[in-house]
Amino acid sequence: MTDSATLKTMAGEAALAHVEDGMRLGIGTGSTAEAFVRVLAERVRDGMKIVGVTTSNRTETLCAELGVPTETLETVPELDLTIDGADEVDGSLRLIKGGGGALLREKIVAAASERFLVIADASKKVETLGAFPLPIEINGFGMIATYLAIRKAAAGLGLEGDMILRRSGDEPFITDNGHLILDASFGRIGDPEALSQALFAVPGVVEHGLFLGMANTVILAGDDGLETLEA
Repeated sequence: MTDSATLKTMAGEAALAHVEDGMRLGIGTGSTAEAFVRVLAERVRDGMKIVGVTTSNRTETLCAELGVPTETLETVPELDLTIDGADEVDGSLRLIKGGGGALLREKIVAAASERFLVIADASKKVETLGAFPLPIEINGFGMIATYLAIRKAAAGLGLEGDMILRRSGDEPFITDNGHLILDASFGRIGDPEALSQALFAVPGVVEHGLFLGMANTVILAGDDGLETLEA
């Protein structure tokens, strides 16, 4: 079997075929997105001109180290293409994202892009979303009240399971935007759209990791090569 790092590099290299000179490029967060940054940096060293907008401090640091030029979304508010990974993707190109903790910025950057390309290894393709815990970004104020409201909203859709506050060592994980993350193990999510609406109706919820109707193309790298899914 092909190892995970090789599959991520394969997906990153395939994504490069969609990058054109002069593009305004959203750059995602996570191990697969970082594999893309590394192959992109080689192309930049060879003379390709792009400007990147990163979705996290972590990706921004990597781009600086590898010489990939970046700006902020404030200075470049409209993007041609965003390339990012995913924790799960179904046959309708609905995604769960946020395992790296950057879901809010990832969704903002993807929404500012004309096209959204997702790269992942083939194990991320599922029949039904939900095996991967759903990240829910919440405000720290009223955390317990928000937790209880989320649980009630999910129960109304027949969804139950553990919701765990994400931690970094002994301390709560804090996103780049100063928020907390609950990882919700709901299991199979039969109606992602209904869950999305229910979560957004909870005042303490800042964002969630369901990316619905956003991805245009998904490239999956597996032992048998590349699979491309189109919306």
